[in-house]
Amino acid sequence: MRNITIFDTTLRDGEQSPGASMNLAEKLEVAQALVDLKVDVIEAGFPIASPGDFEAVRAIAGAVKGVQVCGLARCNPKDIDRAWEALQGAENPRIHVFLATSAIHREFKLKMDKAEIIRRAVEGVERAKGYCPNIEFSPEDAARTEVDFLCEVVEAAIAAGATTVNIPDTVGYATPTHMGGVIRTLRERVPNIDQAVISVHCHNDLGMAVANSLAAVENGAGQVECTINGIGERAGNCSLEEIVMALRTRGDYYKADTRIHTPRLVPTSRLVSSITGLEVQRNKAIVGRNAFAHEAGIHQDGMLKERSTYEIMRPEDVGVSKTDLVLGKHSGRAALADRATALGYAIEGKELDDVFEAFKKLADKKKEIYDADIAALIDKRTSAGDDQWVLASYEVKMTKDQVPSATVTLKRGEETFADTFFGGDGPLDALFRVVEKITDLSVTVRDYAVHSVSQGKDAQGESTIEVEHEGKIYRGRGVSTDTVEASTLAFINAMNRVAAGGGQDLSEYRPGAV
Repeated sequence: MRNITIFDTTLRDGEQSPGASMNLAEKLEVAQALVDLKVDVIEAGFPIASPGDFEAVRAIAGAVKGVQVCGLARCNPKDIDRAWEALQGAENPRIHVFLATSAIHREFKLKMDKAEIIRRAVEGVERAKGYCPNIEFSPEDAARTEVDFLCEVVEAAIAAGATTVNIPDTVGYATPTHMGGVIRTLRERVPNIDQAVISVHCHNDLGMAVANSLAAVENGAGQVECTINGIGERAGNCSLEEIVMALRTRGDYYKADTRIHTPRLVPTSRLVSSITGLEVQRNKAIVGRNAFAHEAGIHQDGMLKERSTYEIMRPEDVGVSKTDLVLGKHSGRAALADRATALGYAIEGKELDDVFEAFKKLADKKKEIYDADIAALIDKRTSAGDDQWVLASYEVKMTKDQVPSATVTLKRGEETFADTFFGGDGPLDALFRVVEKITDLSVTVRDYAVHSVSQGKDAQGESTIEVEHEGKIYRGRGVSTDTVEASTLAFINAMNRVAAGGGQDLSEYRPGAV
């Protein structure tokens, strides 16, 4: 069985999903989750893209152990120097340099001929090699690059010192047969290909990122670049959980596996979904809520007789618990901690006390506490922290023919602020407007959603909201059995992020879509 290196780019390419930007604390939390998952390489960011990216890469490089930490750089001196400045505290650093090679990029973006591309690629690899031995080179848009020229560029990059050559399908154009053929051709025609690991980075524009990555592995690729939940530019990237479980489940065919600790797949998926606000579709493979659900009578009958009739993977192998309804209002702190551990969370001390207090309050409202409810309570950590504004109380009034009104009381430290707004398009609009009045911040709501966390009439509602302020995007999240309260909490959470600064600038040039 060959071991396939898992290169996770959730914190770099994944974060380039519109609205999915993370703050430093969130990036560090995701990075530690990736270490616990046992990924081989974490691409922590694109250091020259912004001061925030630089600080995140530097912090992650200094904090995590037992994993390679990678920074992205274009093939120019400033990018590479900045990447090394961020990475030099890493236990095992990797610099990832890239340069576009396809005809369309050469003509319209770079305005360089083939000789100039090769010269710049070699210079970039050599400069990076002067900082550390572990260098990855990507010919951007490789899937649309003439195969003869691609072989020439790859050979030159390896000769210059690249230890990994990554073949990106930057725009998701390839098919499995096409991608497999490219990898096979490189192995056959590049004379020094055995001196480097062949990698692939596939985008999902045509829904074939995982299939293309598997075809590459089948033809000799030794590394797959992927993200948790498949998030990333446009339609996203190859999904880490899908590529890992495809190799694990069909090892008989691919003769390859990874070192991923698969019971951490679902907890890590939940964490990334909670932090980014990008909800996982119910029917998504491996980590979707329906992935191990059986409703058809024939399927249920088969499952009762022999589970393998309709399940090719054990749910517990990916972190889905076999039991669900386990806790109630009489459950204690130890039972909650044990259930949290089974769900993939490690909470103790004050954090456990805070979650337990919230659990008790929820148990007074709900008859039945589901695993999803517990996960939602724990995930509130990503929405809390050093919030400037905290909801103390709210009141809304509206009938069919009445003008809506909302009164909100917020706390900031020891101070209390209250105000009322009359008007708006409905109760939520009135609530949002009065929060704007109190915080003295004006935003535009770009996206808003509410969904049930678990099941039943008394299920918790989770609200996610995306707002725009001065050209930047901020995201908020709130959870409550009262969906109006959940929405208000989400809006306040977003306003706290606006007040704290940062956010994702959609107009900012981030040339990192390798």
